[in-house]
Amino acid sequence: MTATSDDIALQLTDAPPIDGLRFRRLRDDDADYESMADLIAEANLHDGHPWLPTAKLLRDGLEASVGVDPATDVVITEIDGRAVAESGVERVMRDGVAVYEIWGTVRPDVRRRGLGRALLRENLRRVSERSAGEPAGQACDVRGQAAENEAGHRALLEGAGFEPIRWFFDMRRPTLDDIPDAPLPDGLEIRPITADQHRAIFDAEREAFRDHWSAREQTDEDFKLTYSRPELDTGLWVVAWDGAEIAAVVQSWIWAEENVTHGVDRGWLEHISVRRPWRRRGLARAITAEALRRLAAAGMTEAMLGVDAENPTGALGLYQGLGFEVNKRSTTYRRSLRD
Repeated sequence: MTATSDDIALQLTDAPPIDGLRFRRLRDDDADYESMADLIAEANLHDGHPWLPTAKLLRDGLEASVGVDPATDVVITEIDGRAVAESGVERVMRDGVAVYEIWGTVRPDVRRRGLGRALLRENLRRVSERSAGEPAGQACDVRGQAAENEAGHRALLEGAGFEPIRWFFDMRRPTLDDIPDAPLPDGLEIRPITADQHRAIFDAEREAFRDHWSAREQTDEDFKLTYSRPELDTGLWVVAWDGAEIAAVVQSWIWAEENVTHGVDRGWLEHISVRRPWRRRGLARAITAEALRRLAAAGMTEAMLGVDAENPTGALGLYQGLGFEVNKRSTTYRRSLRD
């Protein structure tokens, strides 16, 4: 059932004096998700971010998450009926810590008018409200992320007491020519993926990523979301086997609508994971090179991936050695909930 305008309006105490300004909750209808996708695309194109989610991608992600309720954790900002900003809060378990991740997007033409500050304060108010229900002894914090070129966003977070704790890179391989030959270690093989292997692949990735910094705890909802996406093509994925054991996985995706908007033929290596017993043997290099060949065979001409700049497995150097270049830098910020 679609909510009416009267039952979702919000009053923000720190709202700037802008004529026609209104804050409200997200409605459960396609039009609201289309508005969200449109404003995110406009902002990200302006800021040089490659991520251009569709309305369906946004809806599926929010509705599948166990850590966000779209009806109470997301705020839509309008001026004269036009959606100009969106923001929200999601609770994610990371290494046993309840992390409240906050986000916000503001259209470029209405920035520097106080909207970002008001939405940040509303996010923090909602975090305080939600975290009050955490069990005694549960470690908690609140985090946000800002790209290197987002000076205003970084200033807002730092002004609210957030401190930088980790750095990440988007990396791009500008062509899919000259992919190096990188043979698999002896005894391993790549096999076609069948549907009955999906859960084993998911579990292998989940185990491998537990060694990463502040790893997000994957849920059954994440499994269902991954394997129900219309863009899913496991023929692009690479899974290395050692007998009956999965040793490593590359998840590759092609986001066709995003590519059309950017005017590119780009594939994303979204997850690259090697389980602990098979590390330091050249396996990551081999499966990444094979993933690039599969993207090239699918008609792509470039590839991107994201990496933790301080990844202890040497991932940054690995990707540079395979022809990837740093395209964008971003910072994760943290603030204690006790501040």
